[in-house]
Amino acid sequence: MTDVTADPEPAPKPEPQGDISPEQVREHLRRRAVFLRELAEARELRRRVTPHRSRRARIHAALRRRTFRIH
Repeated sequence: MTDVTADPEPAPKPEPQGDISPEQVREHLRRRAVFLRELAEARELRRRVTPHRSRRARIHAALRRRTFRIH
């Protein structure tokens, strides 16, 4: 009897990252920094525009932390 759950061919592994040039790495890091900066700005704007929601989120986060606190 054969095992039907076994995968006949393993999934191909991703290629090693060694063939990326330093310029590509720099460009990737630059784009990532821009993305993270814009994400932080968007979160800050959302927090300022909807203070009620952010207050509610802070209260709920505090309640979650209290719930899982070990005495």
